[in-house]
Amino acid sequence: MPPKTKFEKEVIVEAGLEIAKEKGFSGITARSVANRLRSSVAPIYVNFATIDDLIEAVVQRVFAISEELLAKQKGQSVFEIIGKASLAFARDYPVLFRELSIQPNPYMSSYETIENNMIEAMAEDEAMRGWTIEERKWLLLKMRVFQMGLSVMVANGHVPSWLENQDFENLLMEVGDDLLQVQQLKRRGKLS
Repeated sequence: MPPKTKFEKEVIVEAGLEIAKEKGFSGITARSVANRLRSSVAPIYVNFATIDDLIEAVVQRVFAISEELLAKQKGQSVFEIIGKASLAFARDYPVLFRELSIQPNPYMSSYETIENNMIEAMAEDEAMRGWTIEERKWLLLKMRVFQMGLSVMVANGHVPSWLENQDFENLLMEVGDDLLQVQQLKRRGKLS
């Protein structure tokens, strides 16, 4: 009888990640991971007390990937960097994007915390100096609506064939600038 193969925890998490990329987190079961590893379920339960613990480890790995994508982006503002990272995540991990961003799930922390941090960061931007919290909140919401819609289009492959990846980033920045300029004109009373 050949010796049993030992699986490191990270190898099991990577197997779970591959399944999640194809089927979402609900596709991670002891059997599906064991099949991916070509083993019994025993190595999974040696490394994780429950399958929920394994799923949580996979979710944390996905968040680490998201942070890596964020760190790779270059831009002049936090909006540009987050928008580009969102597009990259939607393009590279469409199943996970849909599961984490569109469907209700227990994995994402409250958006309100993220929103409040971004509204605070906006106060530091020269173009928004002197704006009220409400004005910054509305601009952020408008930008998020557009960015989320564009990312959903990318994740679902519902994009015009004549657009290249760089065009999506350019479009994101162009609409962001447009929204900022419209808000500035409204503040000056030049638009109602």
